[in-house]
Amino acid sequence: MNKSLKMFLFAILSLGLLFAAACGGQEETAEPEENEVESGQDEQQEEEVVELDGKIVVYSARNENFVQSLLDKFQEETGVEVVALHGADPLQLVEEAGNVQADIYISNDLGALGYLHMEGLLEGADLEGIDTIPAEFRADDNAYFAISARARGFIYNKDIITEEEMPKSVEDLFDDKWADQFAITRGGNGGMIGHVSALRYEWGDEKTAEWIETIKENAAGIYQGHGDIRRAVGEGLHSFGLVNNYYFHQQLLEPTDNNVGFIYLDQEEGQMGAVANAAGVGLVKGGPNEANALAFLEWLLLPENQVAFVGESLELLINSEYGAVYPPEVEPHIVEFSELKSQEMPVKELGNYFEDTKELIEQSGLDLELR
Repeated sequence: MNKSLKMFLFAILSLGLLFAAACGGQEETAEPEENEVESGQDEQQEEEVVELDGKIVVYSARNENFVQSLLDKFQEETGVEVVALHGADPLQLVEEAGNVQADIYISNDLGALGYLHMEGLLEGADLEGIDTIPAEFRADDNAYFAISARARGFIYNKDIITEEEMPKSVEDLFDDKWADQFAITRGGNGGMIGHVSALRYEWGDEKTAEWIETIKENAAGIYQGHGDIRRAVGEGLHSFGLVNNYYFHQQLLEPTDNNVGFIYLDQEEGQMGAVANAAGVGLVKGGPNEANALAFLEWLLLPENQVAFVGESLELLINSEYGAVYPPEVEPHIVEFSELKSQEMPVKELGNYFEDTKELIEQSGLDLELR
């Protein structure tokens, strides 16, 4: 961690310091010299930051494999103990509204963050570095923001079906010709909820409900998550499956069963464009460790940590200029969002549909959880 960030952390976590002393410390780190690292005052300040006994509680709905290394990095660099709850549902924050436990919520779905904000469970902040996030990927008051994005599409097995034979639109799944050829996730999967929310925005509830009923009846397999789908398609159990694009990237790295392709949906003229979503973080209102939470968000906004947020997920970094590195097997298949025709819906709009979407999915016959 650079020295200016350490000074920031020290300032917000040591409110009892005299104003003059705090200002003096900031002036000293404004133009750091190499020999200043060894100065007695800097050593004392660095020691205090490292030895902080404070903590931060992070609830995360994101895959633990994609999150834990990032949290470990924050703890190592700041000395703040990170207590993580993986697999956290956004509704858990609703249930704990009267007894707030979390400081930060990490989500794979910007709709979930938008919903929590609408419910008054997230709060805004003036964050250093927030301007690196495009306005359409953050709340107006910065209560939540996205770091990585993805688009929906079909992963397909090239040994079973060709690109030319593949359906090209999400509406194609209305056609019974695809019955017993494809796989989907359970209704409660975050990606499915976001997708259905986007369809409600585009089509309205009646057509969307009919689509859910159709894919539920015609699917050859309904799986817990997208990782299960990519592996099943790669193995040849299904011709194709509905997933987020980065699951295609992940399957390319498998030592076997990696002869797969990907179709970005609805890219032709007159079609709606690919459904997009994003993963990001929110600041929980009334969290017990607010100062540490603010420090975490500003730390996360640093370029190297935005890249670390993407990590092994192989999602698309919103700020592609920050230089996320993809394996050579994946690099040729990276398609920047600017090159895609995307649905004309602000991603933040997903929050307006989050709660009702789960009800519509269940009413249409697709279980939220596997039975």
